[in-house]
Amino acid sequence: MAAKTARKPTEDDRTGDHLRLCAVSRAERPAGELIRFVAAPDGSITPDLARRLPGRGVWVTADRTSIEAAVKSRAFARSLKRPVEVRPDLADAVESLMVKRAMETLGLANKAGLAVAGFDKVDETIAKGDAALLAHGAEAAKDGRGKLDRKFLAIQEDRGRNAPITDDLTIEQLSLAMGRSNVVHAALIYGGVTEKFTIEAERLRRYRSGVALPVCTPMNATPASIE
Repeated sequence: MAAKTARKPTEDDRTGDHLRLCAVSRAERPAGELIRFVAAPDGSITPDLARRLPGRGVWVTADRTSIEAAVKSRAFARSLKRPVEVRPDLADAVESLMVKRAMETLGLANKAGLAVAGFDKVDETIAKGDAALLAHGAEAAKDGRGKLDRKFLAIQEDRGRNAPITDDLTIEQLSLAMGRSNVVHAALIYGGVTEKFTIEAERLRRYRSGVALPVCTPMNATPASIE
């Protein structure tokens, strides 16, 4: 039987969630575990997190170490077989884009009435069984978040539900996203936008920690592909 090989890249490889070949490790991964890059008209390498930009893509495993390795090894020029311009801080730029996407999605959830902020409101939402996800500022005090986490985990376990918890955004970023001051703790209620935020938070955590590591602490939600 012939050995399985990665799908040959085409000029438009944005669709589907087929296996792609990482330009650095040469390992096959589902598209949701990689980041797609394209060359802009001026030859500069551009991250395509939404997989919407036209042209042939270069796929790199979605963690900081892999992006840094791609820059150092000239993987983009090698994959595209032509000279390209790669900014030295590409890994930082990708992380900034991921943070921006997470903040924008949280803002949409807030506008849709699917997010509450403040310890007491979050605690009440958990008690009602309406909380689908908890978001803490990265620098939130351990005792405060610990009380909410334990209650959330216990209630979700009792109901047979997942209990995703994320601390991937800072207090300032949570506050800006929700248009409020000093958002330390937030809860997202079940809904489509909440699912999208969960995906963005998962991807940001993977990027910082590595795809082989846990996504959130704790994060036992069913893995989802990235659009």
